[in-house]
Order: sequence, then C-alpha cells, then structure tokens
Amino acid sequence: MTSRATSSSTGQAPEQVANRAGNPASLPTRNSIRSIDLVGPSGRLEALLNEGSPDAPCTALVCHPHPLGGGTMHNKIVYHAMKVMNDPAWGLNWPVLRFNFRGTGLSEGEYDGQAEAEDIRAALDWLRKQFRRPLVVVGYSFGAMMSILACCNPAEAQPDIKAIAAIGLPVQDGATQFQYPFLAGCTKPKLFLSGDTDQFAPVEGLKQLAAAAAEPKKLVLVAGADHFFASQLEPLQFELVHWLKEQLQ
Repeated sequence: MTSRATSSSTGQAPEQVANRAGNPASLPTRNSIRSIDLVGPSGRLEALLNEGSPDAPCTALVCHPHPLGGGTMHNKIVYHAMKVMNDPAWGLNWPVLRFNFRGTGLSEGEYDGQAEAEDIRAALDWLRKQFRRPLVVVGYSFGAMMSILACCNPAEAQPDIKAIAAIGLPVQDGATQFQYPFLAGCTKPKLFLSGDTDQFAPVEGLKQLAAAAAEPKKLVLVAGADHFFASQLEPLQFELVHWLKEQLQ
C-alpha cells in the first residue's frame, strides 16, 4: 500500500497535529531523560533514554544515520522521531532509547558498515531486560539499513519486535544499488517513509523495493521532502505516529 503525505500541517505545533489525530488537548508534561552506557560488541555504547509512562505498552529504539557523514543520536530526524513516540503530546508516551553506533561520539570501537547491526541488537537486549514489553524499531538512512539487517534476519525471529519503521531508506548512492533480501521474508509490520524527492531513494526504486517486501507493509512518500526532510519534519512526524497507532493501539 502506498500513500502520499502533503505538507498541509506545516506551521502547526505538535500539539495541534496530535489533537487532529484524536489526542486530548490537556496533556502531561514531557518526560525526563537520562544517560545510559550500553555494553556493545565493541565496548561501551553511549545512549540516551527518554523515560515514558510506566504503563506504556511498548518501548522503542531509534537508530541514527551514517556515522561517516556526521550522523549521531542527536540528528534532527532521530530526535523528532523520538519525540513522536515519547512526548505525551503525540499520544504514545513510550520510553525511547537512542544510542551512538560504534566509533561515534563516546561509543567505543570503529565504524564497520555491517557490524553496526550488532550494536542495534545490543541496544534491543538492554531494552528487553529493562522493560520486558514489545519493541518498536525506527531507523533513519544508515540506521534504517542496519535496523532491517538487525531485525529481519530469518535466523533470529525476535517475536517481541512488533514494528519496524525505515525512514529515508537508501536505495542507491550514485552507481551503488542497495539490496535488502531479508525484506522478502520479514512478516513484521513495516513502514517505508521517505520524501518523494529523496536523492538516495528515487520513487520508482523505492516502490520496487517495497513491492518485494513481505506483508504487512506501507510506503508513504512525503510530498516535497528530500532525504533530509528539510522543512518537512512535521509531516514526517504525523505519518510516523499515525502508522504506529494503526499498528499498535
């Protein structure tokens, strides 16, 4: 299924968008945040946990873009994705973990390009031990690539992962084409959320990739957005929260 988002909500506050989705106008204050040291395959992984409601039905992990391109857990899209799932204004109020991949920020180790999927698994294991509830994984760009690698491997069922959202999933970089063979057998709910002018995901290529993925799945194209969602963060947030509520509430 493919849908196209417009930027008609641009200029509204998150509370206004949340209310449009049916959330109450009077909402709790924002959650606290704490620093976490995860134990990853290459040593310490620097992380931040945004606390959520004690009764939250899910916890979430957000994975950042390419470390060699300056990507960190403080990336604006990572931050805004976290806010959708954590801030009570959006109606979910989940605990959300962000972390720096190996070799990024204060995280130990060196960039690998594939082994970062193991960093994601270490972060998921930490969430499992801390919360013992279903998991949602959101990745942006390189983080989306590694999330698919970490969560869709048929050799590791991971039934507690209830949904995967791939934001700005790269399909090509110049002459390089990216392949995601695990998607054909991945029956977890999947969202492919990209801009319709994403320079790393031409629309036809992304449609072909989504078509080859197993159900359930949804492809959403944000009108006028490029890979970095410049001036289109609010439509991105609205589409993400709308899909999550469809899947999990």
